[in-house]
Amino acid sequence: MTTPIYDAERRDISIAVGGDAMITRRMRAFEEPRFLKLVEVLRAADVSLVNLEMLFHDYESSWQWSSATYTRSDPRNLDELKWMGINAVTTASNHSFDFSEGGFLTTLEHCQEFDLAHAGGGRSLDEARAPAYVDSARGRVAVMGATSTFSEQSRAGAGRPDFAGRPGVNALRHDIAHHVQQDVFDALHRANLELGYEEEHTSYRHFGFRGDDDAADHSTEIDFLDHKFILDEEFAVRTALNEDDRLGMGNWIRGAQKQSDWQVYGVHCHESGPDGDFHGHSRVSPPHFLVDFARWTIDQGCAAFVGHGPHFLRGIEIYKNRPIFYSLGNFVFQNESVLWLPHEAYRRFGLDFNSTPGDYLDTRSGGGTRAFAADPVFWQSVVAVCNYAGGDLKEVVLYPIDMGFGRPIPQRGRPVLAEEPIARETLQWLQEVSRPFGTEISIEETDGDVVGVIRV
Repeated sequence: MTTPIYDAERRDISIAVGGDAMITRRMRAFEEPRFLKLVEVLRAADVSLVNLEMLFHDYESSWQWSSATYTRSDPRNLDELKWMGINAVTTASNHSFDFSEGGFLTTLEHCQEFDLAHAGGGRSLDEARAPAYVDSARGRVAVMGATSTFSEQSRAGAGRPDFAGRPGVNALRHDIAHHVQQDVFDALHRANLELGYEEEHTSYRHFGFRGDDDAADHSTEIDFLDHKFILDEEFAVRTALNEDDRLGMGNWIRGAQKQSDWQVYGVHCHESGPDGDFHGHSRVSPPHFLVDFARWTIDQGCAAFVGHGPHFLRGIEIYKNRPIFYSLGNFVFQNESVLWLPHEAYRRFGLDFNSTPGDYLDTRSGGGTRAFAADPVFWQSVVAVCNYAGGDLKEVVLYPIDMGFGRPIPQRGRPVLAEEPIARETLQWLQEVSRPFGTEISIEETDGDVVGVIRV
């Protein structure tokens, strides 16, 4: 073998990954030692990545319906993420179209303006699937992103030679099948008939409005209120990846392998699996389709898979010598500091025109007694540093972070390196949710910090 002339040839690199960055405030103003130490962890990695679950604009575009926060941050806060050491972001999430197509495209333009590499959205489907590249001292990293939680309006569409593509996010679709026993299946069939839905479906099929959807065996499968129900001996909810999406994303992964030394795939996923306690609206376990997709990206050659979305930690799996993070929770959680909200948001909580954003956000959390504000699991997470040598994963170091659970709104949400007992509690949670994947996480003390270590 010839003597290396480039550091990238040695196949040594460190990649730091975090969860959702819902940043609305400046970062460089603060000087707590444990905050600055976290910044150094991010800067010390060759490449650092997070998910950008916030829109950056000046309210130029109309808003759409949002289930919770109408996300908006000062575009200059992108430079705050860069100051912290973040090199690239994924941009596809359920909040991408809070302010319509214009708000999302403006966000991507501001990422370009601040020279922050971004992936997961664009002016067409191919642009949304295409990687962002980060050139580091020890190799070029391709970053790709998608979301399984999205509105149909936000899904990027493919173009044709005679028709432009549709701007939006790289959507990872999945099919959901509800398996039910005979008595429920019969009741659903009768409901379709009595409520007139079967006649409506027949009319749609006659005029072709629903496309070719008549291939199902109606003795064992029925569509009720746009949900698929299948006759079975037991009750179950089963999910499966959309093969068109997997094929299209696979094309871009293979292309990225030809133009980069390392590939990382991130997916924003609020859907959950069948196991574990509820937190927010999600169970602890990831859905089956996400597990399948994560392992598939590794099969295609990706160095890591990074999940986020439910705002709390899910398990870690080491698959074929590569890390899969099913959710890294939050990285910055400042969704309570948005400046303006539409009237629809206030009306949802019975507030009138005399109310302000502060009133809305405090009412939404019940003065800190419910939802995200009431559960520490949403305010404790990790930053994971993946260390590779000679092309192989050697270890993953997990740095617990504390985002200020129980503090007032103007304080909470900014990450610092966690201290005891929160650091140990966070890692013990991660040990528990990673156990089903056979992952062993040791809790150790390094330079006065409690960290988790996965040795491969």
